[in-house]
Amino acid sequence: MKSIRFRRVVAGLLALCLSATGTLPAYAGIVATESVIAGAERGQLATVVQRADVRARLQAMGVDPREVQARVAALSDEEAVQLAARLDELPAGGDVLGVLLIVFLVLLFTDIMGWTKVFPFTRPAQTSK
Repeated sequence: MKSIRFRRVVAGLLALCLSATGTLPAYAGIVATESVIAGAERGQLATVVQRADVRARLQAMGVDPREVQARVAALSDEEAVQLAARLDELPAGGDVLGVLLIVFLVLLFTDIMGWTKVFPFTRPAQTSK
């Protein structure tokens, strides 16, 4: 007898719970691709701002990293996408050696051609007249 009574109580409770969940409103909407991309870009910007070297550089420039994080959070979706795109285009740093090498080679070439005289160890190429 007790098991039948227990089953009826459990069945009644289960019916009550199921009927209550059916009355709750469910909201669904279309998520725009741009907002998903902007959210990812905003996360990338926040990750960059949280790096130790970036925080140290910001503090050296007199900028509070918390203020930068607040500003990144306040960016619109379009601004976040634009800033992240510019961030991807910037050199990662440490590329100064390559630039110096290119400048050296250009100056060396112009010295050899006789257009400039920057380095004392070069002689201009002989030109035919």
